[in-house]
Amino acid sequence: MSLARRTALLGWAQRRGAVIVEDDYDSEFRFSGRPLEPLHSLDRTGRVVYVGTFSKTLLPMLRLGFLVAPASLQPALRTAKQLTDWHGDHTSQAALARFIDSGELPRHIRRATRVYAARHRLITAALHGELARWLDPVPSAAGLHLCARLRPEVPVDPGRVLDRARQRGVAAESLAAYCAGQPQAGLVLGYGSIRTEHVAEGLRLLAACFRDEPTDG
Repeated sequence: MSLARRTALLGWAQRRGAVIVEDDYDSEFRFSGRPLEPLHSLDRTGRVVYVGTFSKTLLPMLRLGFLVAPASLQPALRTAKQLTDWHGDHTSQAALARFIDSGELPRHIRRATRVYAARHRLITAALHGELARWLDPVPSAAGLHLCARLRPEVPVDPGRVLDRARQRGVAAESLAAYCAGQPQAGLVLGYGSIRTEHVAEGLRLLAACFRDEPTDG
């Protein structure tokens, strides 16, 4: 959101006595433009609970997250934590704390960002090049996924394209599965777990799947 909208949201929360839960998803991996300040950094009245996870920055199996809460909410949050599972994995927490204290976490994120940025560039170039005949990319400057809508003049079934792609070892997802309300035809292309040197071949195979798809007219 723009700064004006974020400021308005904070004002609304103060007037209503509300709490905003801010999930700063994938903010660590941004490839262009200045990083956006989180709502939490603008909050002066203790209305924002900032939550995050290390699943994207380190590895999903770590299963460690965090939250930064106003002092007024901390006793209730501690009680809720004790009622749900008492405590987390102390060994993993201690190891992660040492990793953060050593300064290795920001260095790791910088290295990972360079790798993900290279994959992002390759996929973006293909969406504006070889795949532009079928797909219209949604602008993206951060994260580990790219979305592309099926061009309205293209009479192909994206579900059949995805099935054919999976048979060739290319994993992609349907954009419609992520839509609330009216579904949109398109693809979601993730690049977090594919090696950079395999991206171009995957995109070539995906384009071949579109070419092989018979038109409906």
